[in-house]
Amino acid sequence: MANHLYQHDLPDGLNLGPIVAIDCETMGLNPHRDRLCVVQMSGGDGNAHLVQVAKGQSEAPNLTAMLTDPDVLKLFHFGRFDIAAMLNAFGVVTAPVYCTKIASKMVRTYTDRHGLKNLLDELLGVDVSKQQQMSDWGAAELTKAQIAYAASDVLYLHRLREKLNERLAREGRTELAQAAFDFLPARARFDLEGWPEIDIFAH
Repeated sequence: MANHLYQHDLPDGLNLGPIVAIDCETMGLNPHRDRLCVVQMSGGDGNAHLVQVAKGQSEAPNLTAMLTDPDVLKLFHFGRFDIAAMLNAFGVVTAPVYCTKIASKMVRTYTDRHGLKNLLDELLGVDVSKQQQMSDWGAAELTKAQIAYAASDVLYLHRLREKLNERLAREGRTELAQAAFDFLPARARFDLEGWPEIDIFAH
């Protein structure tokens, strides 16, 4: 297992496979105010690939080609935020997608704890540290602890998806979950366009 750090974009010719786990680190939780700093990815082989995004950067051709590739499933935990952050930064809509947080909410209805740390602990018996979550991701140089933290957010998502898919099938909710995943890119666009907290389906 290795963590690879790149500047500005993925290297030419890098193929992460048909299912790519993705997570983002930003300066905060407001995509209009808080810039995208790091995009971390894994093809499920135990390796993580991190792209450090420069302040003001608006293009990453290799990364965005993968984000929009219809033959590559992008795997997130709380994809709504990451999709919006990358749309705001690069102007592309990520699809198709899968979100482990949505899947968790559909099958783990016995709890309200759907954070990645909770899921990894219960479903995979993996304990990950969240100590670096609130660190300065806009720094010119990332620390080893930051890189390790960022990698941990994507290294287990493939296995987590398998476990959640088993439960979705068991509960007869696979089709409904897929409908939610298909809508997720549009939900992210609603967030950016000014409807982050409004339920447009309400009366």
